[in-house]
Amino acid sequence: MTDTAADPVHDWIAKSVAEHPVVLFMKGVPEQPQCGFSAVTVQILDHLGVDFVGVNVLQSDALREGIKTYSDWPTIPQLYVKGEFVGGCDIVREMFQSGELKSLFEEQGLLEGA
Repeated sequence: MTDTAADPVHDWIAKSVAEHPVVLFMKGVPEQPQCGFSAVTVQILDHLGVDFVGVNVLQSDALREGIKTYSDWPTIPQLYVKGEFVGGCDIVREMFQSGELKSLFEEQGLLEGA
């Protein structure tokens, strides 16, 4: 992990994932994703009924590159739950299909009626 103290983008990302229980760093916004992988991830979260904050990484090159170094994960979207990096689209899709994603949200108290 890089020295985040010297990186304002990493500080901002850390603050975002600390302040919101579920954060999706994505291309576009939840109402209008700008890539297929982001769209799939939004659909899964919406299907589960999870409240989440979408952060558009296309608004800033520093943010788009910063999220990759922050998580040490090369692709976008990236899902964080309770400050922990969960994964990208493929991992989220696999966890959804296996029921693991729903269980994670239920364990964290993030699903209505859980």
